[in-house]
Amino acid sequence: MARTMGLDVGDKTIGVAASDLLGWTAQGIETIIRTNIKKDLQRLEELVKSYEVNKIVVGLPKNMNGTIGPQGEKVLEFAERLKKRFSAEIVLWDERLTTVAAERSLIQADVSRKKRKEVIDKMAAVYILQGYLDSICK
Repeated sequence: MARTMGLDVGDKTIGVAASDLLGWTAQGIETIIRTNIKKDLQRLEELVKSYEVNKIVVGLPKNMNGTIGPQGEKVLEFAERLKKRFSAEIVLWDERLTTVAAERSLIQADVSRKKRKEVIDKMAAVYILQGYLDSICK
């Protein structure tokens, strides 16, 4: 069985999560420190192969009124690059407030500010992917 991957794409990092084989739960994999698009896509390709991914869910940041802002435009461009590079299905998922939710859960778990900074993007990717998985398993 193939897995679904979730991505939280930022300017400096890409948070990565993957589903279990049944597609029920999302687990954080890693945070990719962005250097250049070629290396970013190369690392994602390695992860897609090793986790046998057939679908990639990309968090699309929208403004609270539902419009797409500058960061959303960057993510749309990144998603287009993914579509050209991978045979996996690419799904855009509204990621409003996922980073806020991830931050809250880390604070509740009493994770230090330094450690939160290290894992926040990976946690946001988990929230993005879990939201998507929950929506298709209804």
